[in-house]
Amino acid sequence: MRLYFSFFICFIFSLSTHAQIDTKQKSITIPAVKSKKDSLDSNLPLPSKPTNNSTSLNNINIPRNTTNLNMPKKEFSMLGGETFGNPGELYVDRINKGFDQLKLSEEELEMKNGSSTDQYFGDFKSKAKFINVVYRDHGFVDGDVIRVLINDDIIHPRVFLTGGFKGFKLDLQKGFNKIDFLALNQGESGPNTAEFKVVDDLGNLISSNRWNLATGVKATIIVIKE
Repeated sequence: MRLYFSFFICFIFSLSTHAQIDTKQKSITIPAVKSKKDSLDSNLPLPSKPTNNSTSLNNINIPRNTTNLNMPKKEFSMLGGETFGNPGELYVDRINKGFDQLKLSEEELEMKNGSSTDQYFGDFKSKAKFINVVYRDHGFVDGDVIRVLINDDIIHPRVFLTGGFKGFKLDLQKGFNKIDFLALNQGESGPNTAEFKVVDDLGNLISSNRWNLATGVKATIIVIKE
C-alpha cells in the first residue's frame, strides 16, 4: 500500500514538471509597439510663441492692428499752407488773384467780358430807297443769339448767329431809321460777338463794325434817309 502511494505521488510530480517545461517553451513575448497617436504627437512641431504684434491662427501669424499710431497734426500739402473745404476753391482763388494782378485796358476788358453798356455805332445819311443789313458771328460759332429791332419794334425776335452772313432788307422811311441788335445770350464761350454790314440799294457800303456784348446789351446804328 505504501509502495502504491509513493508511486502515485511520483507520477503526479512528473506531470506537473512536464507541464511547466512545456508551458515555458510555448510562451511568446510580444514587444510593445507605440501607437500612431503617440508617434504623431511626438513628430508635430511645437507652435512658436506669438510676438507682441501678431496673433496666430492655424500656425499663421496675423499682424495685430496697432492703435497707437502717431498721426500728423496737420495734413501735408504741396499746394501751400492754405486749407479749403473744397479743393476746387484753391484753384478758383488763385485764378482770381491772377486776374486781379493783370492790368487790362477798358477795350481789353470789353473783349474779354463783353460790353456791359449799350454800344452806339453812329448815324449815316443815305438817299437809298432800301438797305440790306447782314450779320454773322465773327468769332467761334458758339450759339450766340440776338434780337433785331427797327425803331424799337421787334422784327426778328431770335436770330442764331452763324459763320456766314445773313440778314434782311429794310425799306427806309423818311428821317431816322434806328436799328438795334440786342444780345440775348453770350454763347458757350462768351461774350456775344458779331460783325454786321449795312449796304444801300446800289451796293455801297454804308457802315460796317463788330460788337462784343454781354447779355441784355444793345448795339445801335441809325440810317437817316434824306
